[in-house]
Amino acid sequence: MHEMLAMYDKESAYRTFRGPLLWISFGLLVLFALYQLVSIYFFTVPPQIHRPIHLAFGLGLIFLLYPARSKSDKSKIGIAGILLSIVAFLIPLYWVYDYEGLVMRTGRYTELDLVIGGIGILLVLEAARRVVGWPITIIAIIFLLYTYLGPYMPGFLEHSGKDLDRIIGHTFYTLEGMFGTPIAVSATFIYLFILFGAFLEKTGVGQYFNDLSLVIAGRRIGGPAKVAVFSSALQGTISGSSVANVVTSGAFTIPMMKRLGYRSEFAAAVEASSSTGGQIMPPIMGAAAFLMAEFLGISYWEVAKAAALPAILYFTGVWIMVHLEAKRLGLRGLTQDELPDKREVLKKLYLLLPIFVIIAVLAMDYSAERAAIIGIISCVVVGAFRKETRMSFADIVEALASGSRMALGVIAATACAGIIVGTITLTGIGLKLANGLIDLAGGSLIGTLFFTMIASLILGMGTPTTANYIITSTIAAPALIQLNVQELSAHMFTFYFGIVADITPPVCLAAFAAAGIAKSHPIKTGVESTRLAIAAFMAPYIFVLQPSLLLIDTTWYGAIVVMLTSVIGMIGAGAGLIGYWMAPLNPLERLLAVAGGILAIIPGSTTDLLGFALLAVIFALSVYKSKRNKSMPKEA
Repeated sequence: MHEMLAMYDKESAYRTFRGPLLWISFGLLVLFALYQLVSIYFFTVPPQIHRPIHLAFGLGLIFLLYPARSKSDKSKIGIAGILLSIVAFLIPLYWVYDYEGLVMRTGRYTELDLVIGGIGILLVLEAARRVVGWPITIIAIIFLLYTYLGPYMPGFLEHSGKDLDRIIGHTFYTLEGMFGTPIAVSATFIYLFILFGAFLEKTGVGQYFNDLSLVIAGRRIGGPAKVAVFSSALQGTISGSSVANVVTSGAFTIPMMKRLGYRSEFAAAVEASSSTGGQIMPPIMGAAAFLMAEFLGISYWEVAKAAALPAILYFTGVWIMVHLEAKRLGLRGLTQDELPDKREVLKKLYLLLPIFVIIAVLAMDYSAERAAIIGIISCVVVGAFRKETRMSFADIVEALASGSRMALGVIAATACAGIIVGTITLTGIGLKLANGLIDLAGGSLIGTLFFTMIASLILGMGTPTTANYIITSTIAAPALIQLNVQELSAHMFTFYFGIVADITPPVCLAAFAAAGIAKSHPIKTGVESTRLAIAAFMAPYIFVLQPSLLLIDTTWYGAIVVMLTSVIGMIGAGAGLIGYWMAPLNPLERLLAVAGGILAIIPGSTTDLLGFALLAVIFALSVYKSKRNKSMPKEA
C-alpha cells in the first residue's frame, strides 16, 4: 500500500530507515508531537516563537525523510543530507535566537539577517518541491520574480518593483509572509486534527469504516460501488488526502466492483470521485477548511456546518450515478457469504464515538484546538473498550510519530503558500488580478464564477488543495465578493473546485491512483470520475446563487427545500448522463433529462417548475418503456 501511495502522492514517498537513523527520525517525530501538544495545551508560546519552531521541526524532518530525487535509495541518507537537515532545522530558529533584535531592526536588517532569510526562503521552496511537487514551487518562484521585476511587467501588472532586501525582509521577517496565517493555522488547528486522525486510525477505525459500509450497502444493487461511496465518505472524516483515501478503501472496493461486472474505468472512477469528496465531508474536512475559518474570522464549526448540505449533495450525486449504472448493467449486490458478520460489526459501533465527540465539542463553541485534544483523548478511551482496539503505550507513541509525519506536507505547502501571500500583499497584485478577472468576464457573475472555477482547476493540477485554496481565495474570492457574493460562499466556491481538481484531467492524482489499482486507463478514469462527480461541479454554483444551501441567513425549512430540489435535479441529470432511468434512454431523452436536472438545480421557483415538468415527462416515458419491456415475450 505504501508503494502505491508513493507513486501518486509525493507526501508518501519518504525514506524508511533502518538502525540508528530509524530511531533518531522516529524520536524527532515524537518530540515534534510532544512539543505541539505541550505548547498548545499546557502553556502559550507567542506566535512569533511558536511558528518558527513549528517550521524548524517541519523543515528539519522534511530534509531528513524526503530525498532530493524520487528515485533515490530511500533506505539511507548521506552526510550532506544530514547536514542539510540540521541547517534546515536551525534557520527558522534564528527568529527565536534573536527575536528582540529583529523587532528592533524591523526594516533595517543586517547582512546576516538577509543571508539567513534568503537561505530560509530557498529551503522552504526546496522542501515544498520534495514533499508537494514542482507546481507550487514554480508558482512561488514566479510570484517572487514578479515582485522583483515589477517595472518590466506589461499593462496593469506593472508596479514599482521591490529590491531583494525588501523581499527577503517582508517574506521571512514579518507575519505577512512565510510566518503568516497559513503556517499559523498549520501550527495549531491543522496539526492537531491530523494527529487526531492518526490516533483514530490506530484504533482500527479505518478498517471498521470498510466493514460498516459493507454491512449497510453491500447487498444493494451494485453493492461494492455503493460501499466505495459510503466508506470514502467515512474515511474522509479522518483523512484530508484524496489519494490516501483512494488507496486505503480502493484496495478492496475496486477489485470487488470489477468482480461483479463494473468496467475498470468506472470502478476506479467511483473510488476516485468518492475519495475526493472526503475532503469536503464534515466534521474533519481538508486542511484548507481550517484556513478558511481563520481567513474569514469565524469558528471552524461554522465552516463545517456550512459544508454539511453540499457534502451530502455531493455523495448523493455519486450514489445516484452508481445506482443507475448498476441498474443499466443489471449488476447484483454482494451475497451474505461475501459480507462481514453483521453482529460483530455492530458491536464495534463505539469506534465512531470520537467523531461524535468532536462534533459535540465544536457545536458547544469550544475552540478547534480543544476539540482536537479532546478527540485524541477520546480515541484512547474508546479504544480501551475492547482488547482488539486497545492502544498500548507503543501504539500511542507510534500515533504521535505518524501524526507528525503526515503533517509535513501541510507544513511545506503552507510555508510556501505564505511566500506567495507575502508577495501578493507586498505588490497589491491580488486586487489587480481580481479586477482583471471581473473585466475578463465582462462584469458577469456567472462568467466570473466560470473563470474562477477554471483557475482553481488549473492550479489544482498537482498543487495540494491547501495551497490552491490560499492562492484562489486571495485572488479570485475578492472578485466574487465585489460582485456581492456572500463571503463564505465565495471562499467555499474556490475551496470546492480546488478539491475537484484531484479528479479533473489532465492531471488528476486521485484518478491516477485509482487507475493504478484497477489497471485502467488514467485519463479515461479521470473523465469518468468527472462525470460521476457532476454534483461537485453544480453544488458551488447553487450555494453562490442560493446561500441557504450553506445555512446562511435561512431556516432549516428553506435549506431543506433547496436540498430536495437539488437532489431531484441530480437524479435527472444523472439519468441523462448514464443513459438509464427506469429503462434505457435514447439520445433526445438523455438531453432533456440533463436539461431538466439543471433547471431543477438552478435556484428559483420558475426554473424548478420547468425542470420538474421536463423530468416528470422523461420519468413517465421511462416507466412506460420499462413496463412495455417487461410485458414483451422473451425470445426463446
